Amino acid sequence: MTTARTPGQGPLGGVRVVELAGIGPGPFAAMLLADLGADVVRVDRPGGPGLGIDPAFDITNRNKRSVVVDLKSPDGPACVLDLAARADVLIEGYRPGVAERLGVGPGDCHARNPALVYGRMTGWGQEGPLAQRAGHDIGYIALTGTLGMIGGPDTPPVVPANLVGDYAGGSLYLVVGVLAALHHARATGTGQVVDAAIVDGAAHLASMIHGMLAAGGWQDRRGANLLDGGCPYYGTYETSDGRYMAVGALEGQFYDEFLDLLGLPGLGAARTDFTRWGELREVIAARFRTRTRDEWTAVFQDSDACVAPVLSLREAPGHPHLAARGTFTDHGGITQPAPAPRFSATPTAVHSGPALPGTGTEDVARDWDVPRLLPPDPSVPCAPSAPETLVERHLP
Repeated sequence: MTTARTPGQGPLGGVRVVELAGIGPGPFAAMLLADLGADVVRVDRPGGPGLGIDPAFDITNRNKRSVVVDLKSPDGPACVLDLAARADVLIEGYRPGVAERLGVGPGDCHARNPALVYGRMTGWGQEGPLAQRAGHDIGYIALTGTLGMIGGPDTPPVVPANLVGDYAGGSLYLVVGVLAALHHARATGTGQVVDAAIVDGAAHLASMIHGMLAAGGWQDRRGANLLDGGCPYYGTYETSDGRYMAVGALEGQFYDEFLDLLGLPGLGAARTDFTRWGELREVIAARFRTRTRDEWTAVFQDSDACVAPVLSLREAPGHPHLAARGTFTDHGGITQPAPAPRFSATPTAVHSGPALPGTGTEDVARDWDVPRLLPPDPSVPCAPSAPETLVERHLP
């Protein structure tokens, strides 16, 4: 059941999403749907997900509403099923089989709403030898070969925060799958289960690299290739003040401009001579160490040399280009990335801060017509039973 889209809400205005609270890629996927205008109701459990962060600063819960439901209480599963009956999408991130044991698995939900898109976010997937194992981003990208590509040739692989596994290989693939399944459901009236595994998404991200490997254009080791830091004109260099510049002068014309502005015009032939790459890297590194990061930024600022300063998280919002585009926004005293991508007819925005657990109960009960969400005494939250432990849940 959906409501009509309200202009200005974003392209997913009118789409209803139930998010069974978890940590990591599930909340981020739900945030992205909320940023795009969906009405996302996060079903928090008593005591919270155990992240240890003040919920008021958890940006992944922006643009959502929250209700608190104890799925181990007698009425807990029925509350979720009432929401699922009125939703277009449900997202959960439990280990395989946990949602079924709690009475809110795909079978239970589809019995109430055959058109529901049921999105499952896990690290290992719903089946396979590791399906029941706990895990985190670093392990998922390790097994797919992705982690092994990142870093220098003589150093351990470099951990790319949890961006490649949890969010790129997990959240974004879940959202793509959910939207594709939603399109199918609206065309046919039939919902389905979307099995989004981080290992699948992280492997898929490297599709181009696998093609290059098969063609002999990529060496299966770190720091030896065009895009992994092995190339001296595609990497980072330290400046005199201990900061860094990023160089991406791949194409010939950009490479020539890079050398000219760097003050090394006589090294054009070294671009395609792999035997000279070591020499070229040393010369470039020595040159960058003669000035500060900001001085080099000024040198390359108006050029096509494809050189940029490496900024910190706190510095990035102040960059003139990002400031002009509004890439970052301030809401509720928190500087945060603005919703992306952008739409000409259905613009998006951060319209509410992180949803605090349970604060949306009365509004959701009214708007979604789910009176079961309200306890007998509205001033008393749902009483918890034995707490659900993280060992039962997918650990992203």
